[in-house]
Amino acid sequence: MAQKDYYKSLGVSKDASAGDIKKAYRKLALKYHPDHASGDKAKEERFKKISEAYAVLSDAEKRKKYDTYGSEGFQQHFSQEDIFRGSNIEDILREFGFGGSSFSSGGRKMGGGGKRFSFNPESIFNFGGGRQQQAAPVKGSDMEYEISLTLSDIATGTSKNLSFQNPSGGTETITVKIPKGMISGKKLRLAGHGQPSPYGGPAGDLYIKSRILDDPNFTPKEFDLYLNREIKLTDALLGTQISVPTLSGKQLSLKIPGGTKHKSKMRLAGNGIPHMKGGGSGDLYVELHVIMPKRLNKKQKQLIESLAKEGL
Repeated sequence: MAQKDYYKSLGVSKDASAGDIKKAYRKLALKYHPDHASGDKAKEERFKKISEAYAVLSDAEKRKKYDTYGSEGFQQHFSQEDIFRGSNIEDILREFGFGGSSFSSGGRKMGGGGKRFSFNPESIFNFGGGRQQQAAPVKGSDMEYEISLTLSDIATGTSKNLSFQNPSGGTETITVKIPKGMISGKKLRLAGHGQPSPYGGPAGDLYIKSRILDDPNFTPKEFDLYLNREIKLTDALLGTQISVPTLSGKQLSLKIPGGTKHKSKMRLAGNGIPHMKGGGSGDLYVELHVIMPKRLNKKQKQLIESLAKEGL
């Protein structure tokens, strides 16, 4: 279903007053009315669009529902006959001397003799060969619920019981299966658990959005993990081997080459967070922090001085 921006059609803002909307329509109607179109089909089509826009936005109740449910929801609930019912377009056109236009709604013609321009919603907007089709029910609004998860939760997957207030005022509890890899910002859709429809249509959906809690060891960035590890100055110079924890609980052995610089990063491929869809995982990055001694004892100082003499 094509989206219709009634505000754009009239060239007004969404907070335009009723007077602004009427003024905009009067200006456009004078320009695009068929009596001035000289057979220009594009102008006639533009006149139809601005007239429909004015019929909606000039009616406080219709405008409110259009603003609330958007173009698609509004069109599902209102037929073209509903849109033009009660409109004062005929009065505005008479002010310009266009009373001779045949402006019809639901088969009832408005206006007298003169040039005849058929503006019947049933024929112009192709509503089922002259008979109005039944409008589809409007779906209820969607809801969003943010859930806090640990890194362990998203590494292995888990189930959570969620309790929240439903639209009727009661408390609803549901069990949600959290898949592996549901990093911050990812969503799960639970169909039919949102707001009920105001017109008897299907309920909206409930979206579960994840938020990852801080972890004492790991920092997540998308599916990758970052971990800090300290090593001694001599280990950085000579090389060493350290143990590195993972989300799965295993300990990995990481070889540190001699001459490693402060804040160097080493990558352990595939040891990050599992991907939510498909196989594979992110990576684990270990950032090495070289500990510089604040004080040296007498022997250490003598050794460092000896190294200095060797040009180190």
